[in-house]
Amino acid sequence: MIPPPNVTGTLHMGHAFQHSLVDCLIRYQRMCGRRTLWQMGTDHAGIATQLLVTEQLNAQGIKPQDIGREAFIEKTWEWKQQSGGNISKQLRRLGASLHWETERFTLDEGLSRAVLEVFVRLYDEGLIYRGKRLVNWDPVLRSSISDLEVTSEEEQGHLWHFKYPLADDPEQHLIVATTRPETMLGDTAVAVNPADARYRQLIGKQVALPLTDRSIPVIADQYVDMEFGTGCVKITPAHDFNDYELGRRHNLPLINIFNEDASVNDEAPEAYRGMDRFAARQAVIADMSRLGLQEKVEEHRMAVPRGERSGVVVEPFLSDQWFVDIQPLAEPAIRVVEEGDIEFVPENTANIYFAWMRNIQDWCISRQQWWGHRIPAWYDEAGNIYVGRNEREVREKYRLADDLSLVQDPDVLDTWFSSALWTFSTLGWPEQTPELDRFHATDIMVTGHDIISFWVSRMIMMTLKFMDEVPFRTVYIHGLITDADGQKMSKSKGNGLDPMDIIDGIAIKDLVAKRTDNLIQPRMATQIEKATRKEFPEGIMAYGADPLRFTFYAIASRARTVRFDIKRVEGYRNFCNKLWNAANYISTNVAGHEIGTDTAKVQFTLADQWIVSEFQKVADAIHRALETLRFDLAAKAIYEFVWDEFCGWYLELTKPVLNAEADDSDSLARQEGTRQTLLQTLEATLRLAHPFLPFITEELWQTLPAEMRATDDTIMLQPYPKGDASLIHQEASEDIAWLKKVVTGIRNIRGEMDISPATPVPVLFASGSAEDRRRLNQFRELLESMIRPTEMQWLDAKQTRPLAATQLVGEMELLVPMAGLIDKEAELVRLDKEINRKQKDRSRTESKIDNPDFIEKAPPEVVQKERVKLTEIDSALTKLDQQRNTVAAL
Repeated sequence: MIPPPNVTGTLHMGHAFQHSLVDCLIRYQRMCGRRTLWQMGTDHAGIATQLLVTEQLNAQGIKPQDIGREAFIEKTWEWKQQSGGNISKQLRRLGASLHWETERFTLDEGLSRAVLEVFVRLYDEGLIYRGKRLVNWDPVLRSSISDLEVTSEEEQGHLWHFKYPLADDPEQHLIVATTRPETMLGDTAVAVNPADARYRQLIGKQVALPLTDRSIPVIADQYVDMEFGTGCVKITPAHDFNDYELGRRHNLPLINIFNEDASVNDEAPEAYRGMDRFAARQAVIADMSRLGLQEKVEEHRMAVPRGERSGVVVEPFLSDQWFVDIQPLAEPAIRVVEEGDIEFVPENTANIYFAWMRNIQDWCISRQQWWGHRIPAWYDEAGNIYVGRNEREVREKYRLADDLSLVQDPDVLDTWFSSALWTFSTLGWPEQTPELDRFHATDIMVTGHDIISFWVSRMIMMTLKFMDEVPFRTVYIHGLITDADGQKMSKSKGNGLDPMDIIDGIAIKDLVAKRTDNLIQPRMATQIEKATRKEFPEGIMAYGADPLRFTFYAIASRARTVRFDIKRVEGYRNFCNKLWNAANYISTNVAGHEIGTDTAKVQFTLADQWIVSEFQKVADAIHRALETLRFDLAAKAIYEFVWDEFCGWYLELTKPVLNAEADDSDSLARQEGTRQTLLQTLEATLRLAHPFLPFITEELWQTLPAEMRATDDTIMLQPYPKGDASLIHQEASEDIAWLKKVVTGIRNIRGEMDISPATPVPVLFASGSAEDRRRLNQFRELLESMIRPTEMQWLDAKQTRPLAATQLVGEMELLVPMAGLIDKEAELVRLDKEINRKQKDRSRTESKIDNPDFIEKAPPEVVQKERVKLTEIDSALTKLDQQRNTVAAL
């Protein structure tokens, strides 16, 4: 099941990462022959959508209240029809092979029926109730919001210390500290720790609450930290979650001093009524100061909760809301994970689930909005509650008179309520459909750490309750995408990337505009523009979907955060080009030849046998990786096979065979064998790479000769390759490994001695075994083609060895005599300059690392980069010293 993206949304990097992983799995399983369903759907996103449509109406000078609920909902549906498909188009652009024919929407008729059914059943069982509780309240939305919709970041604030006089002795007072002075108007107690000797004699006494005509008690509770501040805490049960729990323990009254817009209501003293909460704060501070009751004020950094959508400070607010009695649902949900019916991958992410579930609180499911699933409850004039699927059912169920006036509850359900039913409601529940029988329980849920608590846990609870089985057997939790330096991507930092920009490209001016759009502070916008121009001086080029997807697989380790670097996308674009060029090479060399599958009339070279053998190994490795959800290991395996073995070695090894004069039947048979191997290995490799690179593999597969393709018209439905142990040729693998070491050794000598690849060099062989001599004779033609030596001979033990650069291949020595190849004195000068430059670079880097100020002030990732750099410099210096010694000995 796709975690349903918001219908208002666009694809961000986290989405693209997550959906790329699932698409790889679904394509893999489809090609393995399984019946697959990747269910598409979108979420109605109650708050986000209502805000968006409200803003559109405001731009036309229309307030939602002007047109009423029904007209507003109609406008929202119109917007959904016109603009709600953006995310679907972007998913298609990414290559997501979802089951588009059964796309669902959390407000469609079928899912709405499921929501009603669940609500009514839970209410009838006593698991849904209505009560007055403290909730997160957004004063702009005028609605309760979930914890997930609240962001808390540290901000600079103040801590005010106020004097509360004792009621029976105004000359004495307690000092309390608060970051929200306006809430003192709703205080109902001052709390101290019962073990605090300073205040033990005051427990049970009254203090006069300043600015009001009320007295409040001094109470004792272990919650109070004696070491923090003065050890006295003001208690405001109606406006603080901790105070609310403490108030419940001590039966304190709850005084709500705010209206729904966070203005001060009539429960507060008359002087403050009607004020905005922050204006009331300033008035309270001024009045306390005037009365001589402000002891001091301190600078104070604190976490400030803000509404994710509105951006305003959220208030703990006492309100009538609907709740789910969660404990009876939580207990079996904890048990299925403990007993292994659901597996979390990585295993340690289950700890997040357990921490939430073992301390879970009743779930507030009502929202004061219009867009969403309206709560199926009706009220009579006396305030009695009647719950049913519709009003007619309510009247029959409760045997109500036809003339009894009923009004439906205006609230809607929390968006997460309908999302909690996602795995079974999308398959037709409460009907017992064939899809529900076939695909539920689902196999895997791929999602992020951030919604384990708010979505994964609720799906498990609701599915166990209504399906009597788990919603999925595996929960794969992927890491959080960060930038290349490990920083969380965000608009405010200017390091966020749009996957569509990476796929389709974007000019620098448009990229800057996107990053600075809607930013309030011009200074921040300027910083973002500078950072953008430095990182992308010419914008982001169009890389296409495949390189972006492959980058996601390559970085999908088990880490909690994964770093995304655009340079890797560039590297994997080159990888796609490499595969494309390989296909062109093969197409050119098989054109005009009939390539059959009959192996009896052809001869296969050792290189042919070797690449077939290597393919079996990589196919098995990728199966193992995908079955264990190690996308990074699968990507590494396919990359190394295609780049190194197939393109880097095998294609080169085929050139001498294909370019040779075919003047006898054996030569012709070898050429046909090589052409057959080229084409068959390419076709199988395209199938192997398809889950990772769907676009390029489909395109290339379609260009293959018809006889190489099955009757299906798409690679998506071809069988996924499996390793065949009978095709692993150990002797060929060992022989080609020897050949690769020889060629690599000669190339290393060229690189170390700065000899151009175009310059022919003499190559001598010494020591070694009879097997080495056999292989040299066997591969002489291939070696002459690949290293282009002026001569190639074996030195006997008695022969004098020339001064030469050497490499070892097992016990065998490779020698390249240097006489006439380099200017010794000029090369020593060049090497000395390079060594000197590297030593200076090392000194600069080492002084940084040894500087305590740098270590203390620089971000950890910057310090780590410098340490890695130092290691790389040391390695380079070692190689340069070896090179110089070789040259000096000539």
